[in-house]
Amino acid sequence: MSETPQPDPASPVAASAQLAAPPQAAPPNTDGIWYASYPPGVPREIGASQYASLTHFFDDCTARFSERVAYVSAGSPMTYAALARKATAFASWLQGAGVQRGERVAIMLPNTLQYPVALFGALKVGAVVVNVNPLYTVRELAHQLQDSGAQTIVVFENFAATLEAALPGTQVQRILVTALGDLLGEGVNLKGRFINVMLRHVKKMVPPYHLPQAVRLLDALAQGAHAPHAPVATHADDLAFLQYTGGTTGVAKGAMLTHGNVLANVQQAKAWVGNQLDAKAETVLTPLPLYHIYSLTINALIFLALGGRNILIANPRDMKRVMKVLRHETFSCLSAVNTLYSALLDNAEFRQRDFSGLKLAMAGGMAMQKAVADRFRAVTGKSVVEGYGLTECSPIVSMNPVDVERADAGQAHPEGSIGLPAPSTQVRFRKDDGTWAAIGEAGELCVKGPQVMKGYWNRQDETAKVFADGWLTTGDIGVMDARGYIRLVDRKKDMILVSGFNVYPNEIEDVVAMHPGVREVAAIGVPDPVQGERVKVFIVKSDPTLTEDALIQFCRQQLTGYKVPRIVEFRESLPQSTVGKILRRQLRDEEIAKAAKKPQT
Repeated sequence: MSETPQPDPASPVAASAQLAAPPQAAPPNTDGIWYASYPPGVPREIGASQYASLTHFFDDCTARFSERVAYVSAGSPMTYAALARKATAFASWLQGAGVQRGERVAIMLPNTLQYPVALFGALKVGAVVVNVNPLYTVRELAHQLQDSGAQTIVVFENFAATLEAALPGTQVQRILVTALGDLLGEGVNLKGRFINVMLRHVKKMVPPYHLPQAVRLLDALAQGAHAPHAPVATHADDLAFLQYTGGTTGVAKGAMLTHGNVLANVQQAKAWVGNQLDAKAETVLTPLPLYHIYSLTINALIFLALGGRNILIANPRDMKRVMKVLRHETFSCLSAVNTLYSALLDNAEFRQRDFSGLKLAMAGGMAMQKAVADRFRAVTGKSVVEGYGLTECSPIVSMNPVDVERADAGQAHPEGSIGLPAPSTQVRFRKDDGTWAAIGEAGELCVKGPQVMKGYWNRQDETAKVFADGWLTTGDIGVMDARGYIRLVDRKKDMILVSGFNVYPNEIEDVVAMHPGVREVAAIGVPDPVQGERVKVFIVKSDPTLTEDALIQFCRQQLTGYKVPRIVEFRESLPQSTVGKILRRQLRDEEIAKAAKKPQT
């Protein structure tokens, strides 16, 4: 089994080893028991990558599949050749603008053709990509730009007003603005112009902004197309992404993912899929945002390696428009989270589709509910293949077998399993006393493998908290059965999981506490049949006139939509420890007890 390379003594990972747990007894005999359950042909290890970097990988794939369609957005296709040409043009512009190897380039775009162009263009100049959620508030965006030190950002004009307000205190020097219709055609592009006019002037979806220094992305691509591009040598150990996530403190931190980390995860997934997918004919539906690590690796990169065709969905919540797109499309693969599967199944038009060409439906990001999985199988005749990952692992850690015949027969894996460890990945479970759990014993899931991050950007203390004896500790409590299948049973951390997105109570509490009418606050996650969990806050008022509506409205100004509390409960006091720490666990236990007493419907 391959191990993660030994870190440099000055690295964050090496620093964390100094704070690692004391030596423990030899682990029980669990290592590698999962190999016997691997599908035929899946290797135990992935071996060395044939690519030196993601740039090398991109150049090879776009050359091999040049005539195929890589992406479709709003009915407009972009071939691999066009993608390579535009990405190179963007890289040339970046170089001409002075972007240096290792600089951070932020990308604040939804699923549009501009995203892969900006992504691969930035990687081609050796820049580090900082993916930004376009729905961030000013506060959230300002933190990410300041923390990453990004000097360049590509932003959708719909969100340019947010960027304008977030700029003070950042190092941003270069701003590129783009609109939905900009790349929906070559030449005159009447379709794109019409869409842009509709969004700006009819639907009023572009708030006014003033960024006189901004360059239109279209202009940058035109300039770059006529400028030389000097290839930049990037290597496996170079940073490729600062992928922001929460952590034990709830403050968003950049997980440092190298070219080697991400390439390893692509290799692991390709080895796992084996010959189940056809490298000549796959079309994947991409409703999850490419700025999220799940969709980034699975859809943007793994299907790039297959020469696949990505159907981009900019706003999966607009189910009417999603169905309008799908009337003219067929797809063989789909990646989504539980909430999106549920929303699709609630749509009558989706249920009436012909699913005979569907080969693979993948789920991750949050637990797949059995009721939703059963409905999907009843409607499509296909089973959902579930996996597990986290940002810090690029993201894939484990996967259920992608065996089409067995999956369709409902025999692929034990119920509730998140699968087997990926090739070249070691998994163990650490008990509360620091020893390793045996088969059937619960413990915190710990991971080693080539896909594990380098550490957190400028956060050696936070890096040290999640690495112990060279193992990445995930904060998830799991158990492994005798066949090597993993099942999650709880979370060690207080993190809330809403529709596959991490929500950290500390951040919610910090925002709520800013309201002058709040004396004390605690935030927890409560079960939700659609989202997995939703945020509930418990409030002790300092202003007796404070209302639930007023508090939620205040939060909407400070937090992205999925982080906004859905339930507010006012109390006279909150449970505290002897040292005054609010006991979230007690509040969660109370919610669980209340739910258990409710009559079943």
